[in-house]
Amino acid sequence: MTNDEFRLEVQDLIQQIMGAKTESFSELAEIADLNLTEDFVGVDLSGEDLSGDDLSGVDLRGANLNETDLSDADLSLANLSGADLSLADLSGANLISANLSRAELISADLIGADLSGADLSGANLSGANLSGANLISTNLVSANLSSADLSRADLSGTDLRGAKLISAKLIGAKLIGVNLIRANLVAAKLMNTNLSSAQLSGANLSRADLRNANLSRANVQKARFGYNVGLSDEMKLDLIRRGAIFEDSTLITPGF
Repeated sequence: MTNDEFRLEVQDLIQQIMGAKTESFSELAEIADLNLTEDFVGVDLSGEDLSGDDLSGVDLRGANLNETDLSDADLSLANLSGADLSLADLSGANLISANLSRAELISADLIGADLSGADLSGANLSGANLSGANLISTNLVSANLSSADLSRADLSGTDLRGAKLISAKLIGAKLIGVNLIRANLVAAKLMNTNLSSAQLSGANLSRADLRNANLSRANVQKARFGYNVGLSDEMKLDLIRRGAIFEDSTLITPGF
């Protein structure tokens, strides 16, 4: 049997599984003699209801999960690299240590999801809702989080090097020790955000709202600021002394 023939057979079995409403997807897949860790690469599960299912360790690389309901599902250690999860409901899902590298998560619902230790490098999360999510030690290198909602999310120790966070909402987020080297935070909402000890060297924070943001001990060497709400002249001087660049500043630092 060729790979294409096998995939068609698997897709047919999946449709039969989804038509059975009495048991969970994982249990029915086992009955159909399908291996969750091998047989679901590239499958089409768009729009299906997999809420609350145990899909831990599943291999869904390149799968179509557009608008799929995965709320409260267990996807820990799952491989979802390159999968399309745009508009998917992943609220409350367990995605601990999952591989979501290069995945499409445009406008996905990830409210309260646990993504700690997950790999989201190169993923597209533009417009996604991650409010209250656990993103501790998550890999978000070069991820696109433009216009995403990360309010009250915990990103402590997260790697966001080179990430796009243009107009992202990070109100009340915990960003202690986060790596934002060369990240784009233009027009980001950072009110009441804890950025203490964060790595912000080379980051662009122009027009970011920094009201009540905590930047103590943050590395701001060559970080770009300008036209920011919430920064007093005293705070600007302190940041300039620490190596920050202000595009709109006419301040003269004593000793310069």
